[in-house]
Amino acid sequence: MIQHIVDYAGITALAASGAVVGIRKGFDLFGIATLAVLSGVGGGILRDVLLDIDPPSALQRWPDVTLCVVVSIVTTVFAKAVIRLGRLVLVLDALGMGFFATSGAAISVDHGASWFAAAVLGMISAVAGSIMRDVVARDVPMVMGPDDMYAAPAMLGSVLYVVIDHAGAQWLAVVVGSLVATLLRLAAITFHWRLPTGPRDLIAHVHRHPVSPHVG
Repeated sequence: MIQHIVDYAGITALAASGAVVGIRKGFDLFGIATLAVLSGVGGGILRDVLLDIDPPSALQRWPDVTLCVVVSIVTTVFAKAVIRLGRLVLVLDALGMGFFATSGAAISVDHGASWFAAAVLGMISAVAGSIMRDVVARDVPMVMGPDDMYAAPAMLGSVLYVVIDHAGAQWLAVVVGSLVATLLRLAAITFHWRLPTGPRDLIAHVHRHPVSPHVG
C-alpha cells in the first residue's frame, strides 16, 4: 500500500513537469499529454521491464496513465499561471524524482531484487521518465548535461531506502529516502552543485574542432 501511495505522488509530480515542458514548447494538448505520460510512467515502465513484470504495472492499471492525462489537462488549463512560475518544472521534477527513487527501490525489493539491483532500479525509476520527456521535446536530458546534480540525489535516495528498509523500518525508509533525494536536488538547483566534467579547455577545443565520424 505504501508503495502505491508514494508511486502516485511521484507520477503526479513528474507528469506535471512533463506537461509544463510541453506547454513551454508550444505543443498541442496531445503533445502535452504525451510528455506528461512519458514523464509520469516512463521510468516505472522501464523498471518493470527490467524486473520482468509483464505487462508493466503502469499499463496494467488504468489509474496511472489516466492520472497523467488528468494532470496534463489541469496544467494546460492553468497554463498562464504555470508559465509565470519559471522554476516550477525543476521543483516538480525534484519532487517526482525523490518519490520515485524510493518507490522504485521498494517495488524492486518486493519483487525479489537484491539490494544492489533495488538501488539501481530505484535510480532508473527516478530519472528515466525525465530522460524520455527531454528527448521527445528535443532537449538535452537534464541528467546527461552539465547541469545541477540530478542522478546523484536519486541514487542516494534509493540507497538510503534500501539500507533503512533492510533494518525493518519501511515507512522511515520512504520518508528519509524521498526527503534526502528531493532536498539534495533542490539544493543543487539553488547552489548550482554539479558533478565534475571534462577539462574545460579540452571541451572548448572539441567544440571548435569536432572530430569527423568518418575519420579512418
